[in-house]
Amino acid sequence: MIRFFNGKILTLNNGFDIIDNGEVWVDSSKIAYVGKTKKDSENTVFEREIDLQGNLLMPSFKNAHTHSAMTFGRSFSDDLPLQEWLYNKIFPLEDLLTGDDVYKLSKIAFAEYLTGGISACFDMYYFPENMAKASVETGFRTVMCGAVNNFKESVSLLEEYYNRYNHYDELISYQLGFHAEYTTDESIMKGISKLAEKYEAPVFMHSSETMEETQNCIHNYNKTPTELFEKLGLFNYGGGAFHSVWVCDEDLDIYKKHGVYAVINSGSNCKLASGVAPVEKMIRKGINLAIGTDGPSSNNGLDMFREMYLTCVLQKIKNKDAASTDANEVLKMATVGSAGCMGLNDCACIDVGKKADLIVIDLKRPSMQPVHNITKNLVYSGSKDCVKLTMVNGTILYENGEFPSLDIEKIYSEADEVVKRITKE
Repeated sequence: MIRFFNGKILTLNNGFDIIDNGEVWVDSSKIAYVGKTKKDSENTVFEREIDLQGNLLMPSFKNAHTHSAMTFGRSFSDDLPLQEWLYNKIFPLEDLLTGDDVYKLSKIAFAEYLTGGISACFDMYYFPENMAKASVETGFRTVMCGAVNNFKESVSLLEEYYNRYNHYDELISYQLGFHAEYTTDESIMKGISKLAEKYEAPVFMHSSETMEETQNCIHNYNKTPTELFEKLGLFNYGGGAFHSVWVCDEDLDIYKKHGVYAVINSGSNCKLASGVAPVEKMIRKGINLAIGTDGPSSNNGLDMFREMYLTCVLQKIKNKDAASTDANEVLKMATVGSAGCMGLNDCACIDVGKKADLIVIDLKRPSMQPVHNITKNLVYSGSKDCVKLTMVNGTILYENGEFPSLDIEKIYSEADEVVKRITKE
């Protein structure tokens, strides 16, 4: 058992209240105690006792949309519009990737997530066996998402993956999904809709990322992507739409009706000039919200602090109102909201019986001082520099700049070999 004590505890189990002089006990993978200092702690045998020294213990961030193995394309094709970046630069390199490449490239992303307090990712990519293997070996939590399109994978393979990877390991789960409307024929989407009905399962996809995508869908189907997906029955059991930038009021009504998550990717959408999602309007309408970084080829960082900041301040510009979008709502999106989107409600907050996916924030960093409002500081002035420790499933995977169980230099070296081969550098 591990004991965290002498700290501030943000449980996110009931608003944004913080327990002062609190402690948390972790027994194996689960939380065994949350509250004020426990008098009988001296009679309990702990494997380790961690003095928080007044710092903050809180639930980890969950990255609700990414493509981890795309570390191969970080800064390889910057400063290009989405379609040119995707079709002329990224797709040709992806065609050269092997399963072993995905295994090696994903580990760099996992390490980066850990440095920023991210304990889980919602990953849409190929070679799921290799992705799952890398995740389990690293100790990182991964929810994999189907990436079916006209060129790769199939409805039958999606069903096989769904059944296999939802019974693979406690760190691995799988959700139905496809790449996007513009890369996926209607017949394939109908097939996925039948799977959703069969398993009563949510479906996830890229949607309404660019104006061009949305306009082309209206031209081809006389419907927005969201309206098309509803017509096909893809949202009958909920799901999520990655990006959700070019959405109209009718689209948001569909999100609300079916409990669809709008997964916001502010950094990537800014870098690719895709636009700014109407988050403030979504909050007012009670839409389910989550945050993801998108992949390291388009963002290029995998940093939830940056995503939270951008998500918040871009709404103030978009709405010409400095009071628009409370930072606490954005913090909730990146933690509890993302966990709900990914089906990880068992590690969304700090509570007895929940999975121990926790982080320690160093409140002694200059950016966190003075402490007027801790949660607002996390969004407006916090950074990865503030993350002292990241625990996943009860195991400490990152602490004080070190990875106790990872050979990080080997991870870098192996990934570099892959990149040199596929780019012929």
